[in-house]
Amino acid sequence: MAVLTYTPWLLAITEFLILASITKSEVPAIIVFGDSSVDAGNNNVIATLLKSNFRPYGRDFAGGRPTGRFCNGRIPPDFISEAFGLKPTVPAYLDPAYNIADFATGVCFASAGTGYDNATSAVLNVIPMWKELEYYKDYQNKLRAHLGNKKANEVLREALYLVSLGTNDFLENYYTFPTRRAQFTVQQYEDFLITLSGNFLGELYGLGARKISLTGVPPMGCLPLERTTNIMGHHGCMEKYNNVALEFNGKLKTMASRLNKELHGLRLEIADAYNIFNQIIRRPSLYGFEVVEKACCGTGTFEMSYLCSDQSPFTCKDADKYVFWDSFHPTEKTNHIISNHLIPHLLEKFR
Repeated sequence: MAVLTYTPWLLAITEFLILASITKSEVPAIIVFGDSSVDAGNNNVIATLLKSNFRPYGRDFAGGRPTGRFCNGRIPPDFISEAFGLKPTVPAYLDPAYNIADFATGVCFASAGTGYDNATSAVLNVIPMWKELEYYKDYQNKLRAHLGNKKANEVLREALYLVSLGTNDFLENYYTFPTRRAQFTVQQYEDFLITLSGNFLGELYGLGARKISLTGVPPMGCLPLERTTNIMGHHGCMEKYNNVALEFNGKLKTMASRLNKELHGLRLEIADAYNIFNQIIRRPSLYGFEVVEKACCGTGTFEMSYLCSDQSPFTCKDADKYVFWDSFHPTEKTNHIISNHLIPHLLEKFR
């Protein structure tokens, strides 16, 4: 039986059908919280080593410009914003190149390296989730001054909120440092994170959010960095980590169901990126990829942030052949495929 590969022309047709299905959008803005999976450049202006505002990051972004996105191009919120008829990119709140007029239709508060656990954000001195909420409160005040209370409150109520994090809590924190492992079994730590996630979403709801898409943890055991360190497993995926991701994502779904019942008017949906990402990793050729074990940047085994250098002779020429851009983050093409998989569900639930 012939298998349809996910070629560039199929990507284009899929995107056309998604865009053609849009009627008048009831989503006036895309508002983003989370980690490097959705950070548009907030880490550029804070005192952390975890940055990506230099080439080769951004080499396939409009104008070949490194923005602070951990990718060669666009990330999922950008594609989702465009699918809802808004701008093709969602700017970072701390980026001085933008102002409240730009943020009125989309804004990103995410910070690479953060997690639900404050201890995770402390590892690389990035923005904790409570601080992302503080920036959001500041944004609310500026938006009300810009649009007036009535219009601003409508935007805040009808906006689509994208929340994506959790991976760093496990890989950067729990499995790297002994503190949390001494306090919790991994299942107990999952429950601890679920409590923190529920608290964060409850606070967001209290600030006016009603339409929320929550992305769980990807197949984190298959990230190139994890394959590199899995010497005993012949550099295959760390299935232990993937099983934790699946278990944690299942608990997120249970929590989402509970919050939808408890919080009047809340529409909280789980964006299941795990399965499509896992399919891409397990059968990359079906989606037009040639390399999945290693990333495009450098040797593709461990490079990320400042180790991902434009001077490396090993960095690939064509990122579209690679599932991963650096040892931790997908390429723009992968982001595009994952986003196109999620967008029809988001349009159905939130437009």
